[in-house]
Amino acid sequence: MDEAASPYPSEYQRALEGFLDDLRIQRAASQHTVRSYSADVRGFFDFLLADSGGEPPALDQVELGNLRGWLWDMHNRNRAAGTVARHIAGLRAFGAYCQRQGLTRGNPAARLVSPKRASRLPAVLKQEQAAGVLDRAEALAHPERTPVQDTEPQEDVPAGAPLQDAASQDSTSQDATPRERAQRLRDAAMLELLYATGMRVSELAALDVDAIDDSIRMVTVLGKGNKERRVPYGVPAQSAVDAWLAQGRPELLGPRSGQALFLGARGGRIDVRQVRRVVHAATAGQAGSPELAPHGLRHSAATHMVENGADIRQVQEYLGHSSLNSTQIYTHVSMRRLREGYEQAHPRA
Repeated sequence: MDEAASPYPSEYQRALEGFLDDLRIQRAASQHTVRSYSADVRGFFDFLLADSGGEPPALDQVELGNLRGWLWDMHNRNRAAGTVARHIAGLRAFGAYCQRQGLTRGNPAARLVSPKRASRLPAVLKQEQAAGVLDRAEALAHPERTPVQDTEPQEDVPAGAPLQDAASQDSTSQDATPRERAQRLRDAAMLELLYATGMRVSELAALDVDAIDDSIRMVTVLGKGNKERRVPYGVPAQSAVDAWLAQGRPELLGPRSGQALFLGARGGRIDVRQVRRVVHAATAGQAGSPELAPHGLRHSAATHMVENGADIRQVQEYLGHSSLNSTQIYTHVSMRRLREGYEQAHPRA
């Protein structure tokens, strides 16, 4: 941003831009992380401007008291503990950068104590609900195989709309255009792969064709911090991906396709927002199930693995968590299974 157009003092703006460049280049942070940390730092800058009447302290004069005032301001605005913890993480990273660059003598944000996050699992599908979502996706992609029960009829559905929207008007018909059929094959493959691997939506959108190794049913995923991991997937996901590659992808292929595994309607790499719409529509179309975002499918997959006996460290590797702390949210599932087993088997339960 042009310093003249920035609402912040020039040293604030230069420090922020250097920090964001460091995240992108030196730390290989994702665009999502860069945006989040930028918002965290700007939020703190905005507080300093308001709290000082437009005359904020020099960067090396920012003290712990300023940070505590910022935390108190968020508390007064009823910010959730998880949100506050994320903002603190952003400020700690910014403070560490400023200290390394000699812009400040210390990092007062390192002394902040993050509020404890509630260890609750987001809404997830039951195993039978997940099976229903995926079975319906397959039926929509292959109407010649399995008739699909209509949900509520819709009117004026645009051609090429996401899976549920395009199909619900006449889901048993086999007269979809080739491009509509291609999109249904794509949507079914994305849903299967998201649930089979537990990958993040950004990881799915970034996949290239050669990431799929169908000889051993493994997919190479580039995760946070450009860390690569290999994740297995099952026969249903393989069948869906094979159908998409053989019958769907060639129909959407265009000059901008490159090696992208999943393509949008115009032939370019699919956008994460389109994937989210597909997942929302697919889960909303399943009777009795919560409407989920892609991260809900990720949580569902991990929860179902633990329910069926997977070790928590296996789930950590599967999800690509750098720390086991991030995976501990799923331990409540194994504890519930332990309690149920105890009550069924112990004579004095």
